[in-house]
Amino acid sequence: MSFAEPAGGARPAVSEEVLARAGSIQLAGDLTVPENASSIVVFAHGSGSSRLSSRNRHVARVLNDAGHGTLLFDLLTPEEEGDRGNVFDIGLLGGRLADVTRWLRAHPRAAGAAIGYFGASTGAGASLWAAAEPGAGIAAVVSRGGRPDLAGARLAAVTAPTLLIVGGDDAVVLDLNRHARAALRCESDLAVVPGATHLFEELGTLDAAARLARDWFTRHLG
Repeated sequence: MSFAEPAGGARPAVSEEVLARAGSIQLAGDLTVPENASSIVVFAHGSGSSRLSSRNRHVARVLNDAGHGTLLFDLLTPEEEGDRGNVFDIGLLGGRLADVTRWLRAHPRAAGAAIGYFGASTGAGASLWAAAEPGAGIAAVVSRGGRPDLAGARLAAVTAPTLLIVGGDDAVVLDLNRHARAALRCESDLAVVPGATHLFEELGTLDAAARLARDWFTRHLG
């Protein structure tokens, strides 16, 4: 367990490595909870990525500085990652996310916390798949450069307010997000970051996406 240095004015956060349970397996994760946090955002990374994603960790730090807890975890075991079919199995990934969410709700440091999802790439599809589960109780969802379309028919069952963040120069994914938003029946918004491509590698674009996510979660998670 370690103490993260807060940004100016932010509340100190306690970070710890955890083993999140999903069914019969355990998945490595990093749980960070600022002092007196009343919300935790669970991250679902994209294909070929992991809980160590530098982009997701950057967003997580912005959320921590705003007082939100975060959980970044590996959706698959090292053995499972060897099968590329698992990386794109949205039902498997969404099921893992739902299982880990149930584990998190029972964790002492998450008692009573509002839960949100942040999904990138295929992780966005998994986030919306899990948020559509009956009784999921997810308070908000944010997708960054995501593939919400991969949640398919489940999109119509999502009740959590959902923000879709897409790069203005990511034309194919932007079109997919527009169609996915049309299938949502919950409160939703589509935010386009000018000049950003799929990975938000351009100067300032990831910061812009992180601020959009922070503001959405602060609005809906408190």
